Amino acid sequence: MPPLPADPTVLHPMPDQPRVVLLKPLLTSPLIEAGDFSYYDDPDDPTAFETRNVLYHYGPERLVIGKYCALGTGIRFLMNGANHRMDGPSTFPFPTMGGSWAEHFDLITGLPGRGDTVVGNDVWFGHGATVMPGVRIGHGAIVAAGAVVTSDVPDYGIVGGNPARLIRTRYDAAEVARLLAVAWWDWPVQRITEHVRTIMSGTVAELEDAAP
Repeated sequence: MPPLPADPTVLHPMPDQPRVVLLKPLLTSPLIEAGDFSYYDDPDDPTAFETRNVLYHYGPERLVIGKYCALGTGIRFLMNGANHRMDGPSTFPFPTMGGSWAEHFDLITGLPGRGDTVVGNDVWFGHGATVMPGVRIGHGAIVAAGAVVTSDVPDYGIVGGNPARLIRTRYDAAEVARLLAVAWWDWPVQRITEHVRTIMSGTVAELEDAAP
């Protein structure tokens, strides 16, 4: 009997831990995408991820989260809808308050944006991290608890602080290139199942040897 893979379509992969949800079967917005097995953990209401954790998302930019990502409690993705004008004396969005102020709605449409927010595969977000609009976070990265990510994060980088700074990379440049070439997250799930121990605790060379 071959090893049995986990099921990426189950909302609660840990039946005794309702605080954990897989994002892919949860999401309904066409502007939010998550890959297989990426999960969010929250003791209050993890199923409210789209409204509580993805903020100011009025479109058209997208939030794309890769496979096998771990999202700690309280992570926030701020989207381009949070933008305010900064080229005049006031940043206040008067037209959104209604009344005759709404006649000036053109003043807050078409504000510059940074585009889609994209998270790679196998990214770990610590408790309470915040990701600003248009940021791209590389594969295998780690975002420390409480970090405010205002700029792109390299593959296998570890960032922390406000604003988040690169603390170090998990592997040297040559090893990162090898890991990206292996791209274990794209292996068939049965292959991943057979080599979980290598993926979690093996060397880069051992991971290469396990590749299909």
